Amino acid sequence: MNYDLIVIGGGPAGYVAAIRAAQLGKKVACVEKERPGGTCLNWGCIPTKSLLRNAELYHIFAHRAAEFGIKADNVSFDWSKIIGRSRDVSDKNAGGIEFLFKKNKVDYIKGEAALEKAGSVTVKAADGTTQQLSSPKILVATGCLPRPMPSFAFNGKTVISSKEAMILPEQPKSLIVIGAGAIGVEFAYFYNAFGTKVTVVEMLPNILPVEDTEVSQALEKSFQKQGIKVLTSHKTVKTEASDKGVRITVEDAKGKTQEIEADVCLVAIGVQPLLPGGALRLALNERGYIQTNDRYETNVPGVYAAGDIIGPPWLAHVASFEAIQAVNGMFQPGFKPKKVGTFPGCTYAQPQVASVGLTERAAKEKGLKFKVGKFPYAASGKARAIGEIEGFVKLILGEPHGEVLGAHIIGSEATELIAELGLAINLEATIDEIEGTIHAHPTLSEMIHEATAQAHGQAIHI
Repeated sequence: MNYDLIVIGGGPAGYVAAIRAAQLGKKVACVEKERPGGTCLNWGCIPTKSLLRNAELYHIFAHRAAEFGIKADNVSFDWSKIIGRSRDVSDKNAGGIEFLFKKNKVDYIKGEAALEKAGSVTVKAADGTTQQLSSPKILVATGCLPRPMPSFAFNGKTVISSKEAMILPEQPKSLIVIGAGAIGVEFAYFYNAFGTKVTVVEMLPNILPVEDTEVSQALEKSFQKQGIKVLTSHKTVKTEASDKGVRITVEDAKGKTQEIEADVCLVAIGVQPLLPGGALRLALNERGYIQTNDRYETNVPGVYAAGDIIGPPWLAHVASFEAIQAVNGMFQPGFKPKKVGTFPGCTYAQPQVASVGLTERAAKEKGLKFKVGKFPYAASGKARAIGEIEGFVKLILGEPHGEVLGAHIIGSEATELIAELGLAINLEATIDEIEGTIHAHPTLSEMIHEATAQAHGQAIHI
C-alpha cells in the first residue's frame, strides 16, 4: 500500500499526527501494535486520573464528610470496581480514537512496525503475517517505556512499573515508591488515600524536583500530614525481591542506612526510549533518543520523529504539539515548525501541582531581575467555600516590565488554573495587564489576579 504519510505509533503524537495529515487531504496510515491512545490513554494520563478521582472522593467521604455536614458512617470501597472503572474509561477513549480514525479516513493498522529502509515500513501482525507499506514520509512516534532499576527488574507482582500499579488485583497493605516525580507522587497519593502504608524514596532534596522548591516543600508537608512517609535525599543502595514482598536499603546524605520492607515496590525513576525495529538506523542523542532537526526530521531524509521518542519533556500535550508542528511542516509550504518552548507541567495528586515557565530557582540561576507575587488559597472566598484552603499561587514577574516569567500553583484545580498563565507567557502579558483583567467572583482564578496585585503590594484580601 502507498501512502502520503505513515505514522508509527498511535499515542498522543501518533494519532494526532495521523488525523492532522488527513485533515490536510493526505492518505495516511497509523500503525500501532496495541490499541490507539498509546501509554497516555491506555496506561498513563487518562486511567490514572480516573483512579485519582476515586481516591479524592473516598478521602472526602471517609475523612471529611462531617466538615460538610454529611453523615457517611462506615464508608468502604470495592477495589475491583475502582480498577474496573479506570479500565472502562480507557476502553471508551480508545474506541473514541478509532472513531476519529474512521471519520478522517485514516487507515489504522494493528501490528508491529519495522523500518527497513527510507520510504518503507514492514508491519507484522499478531498472527505472524506481514505487509509492506510505502510512503515518502514516515513519522516515528513510538514513545517510551518505564525504566527499571539495575539489578531490580520488574516482575509484575512485587516490583512493578506504573502499568502494573494501575491494575493490581489486590490492594497492597504496604508500598514503597522509588522516585518522586509526577508518576511516583500520584501513585503515592492514590494508594495512601485507600489506606496502604506508603513510603516515598527520592534521591534528590525534594519531591517533584523539577518544580519550584517552595511548591515541592509544601507538597511534602501535605503528604506527611496525610500519613505518607517521605524520604528525600535518600538513595537506594540495596534491593531484594521475592514473591512475598520487597526489602530495600536506603542511605541518607550523611551515610546512615535503613531497611524498608513492603508488599510491593513501585519503581518510578523515569522512562527509556522505545525505538522502532528494522535495519534502518536513525541517529540518536547521548541518552538514546532520536535526534531531529528544526523540522522534526531525522538524519534519514523523509523520516521524522515526534513525542516522547525524541526526549524530554515526556508529556502528552507536548507530544501532540510536536506532532502537529511536524505534519504542518511536511505538507504546508512555507510553514516553519516550532520547537517546544514554554509548556505546562501538572501533577494530579491532592493538592494538585501545576507550573509553567521558570521557577524562582531558575530565575536566580539565570541572573534575572524579578519579583514574586503570591496569594494563599486560605484567603480565597471560593476556596474556603468549597473547603479547599491548602496551597498558594506564586508568580515570577520580570523587572522592570512585569512580564510573567513563571507561574506555580499548588492547591485545588491547579491543573485547570495554569492555562491562563501559559497564555499570559505566550502573549508576553505583563503584571499590569493581568491585574487589569476582571476575574469573576467567586472563583479560584481570582487568586491569579490577587497574586499580581500582591507583587505591587496592593492585594486587597491579604
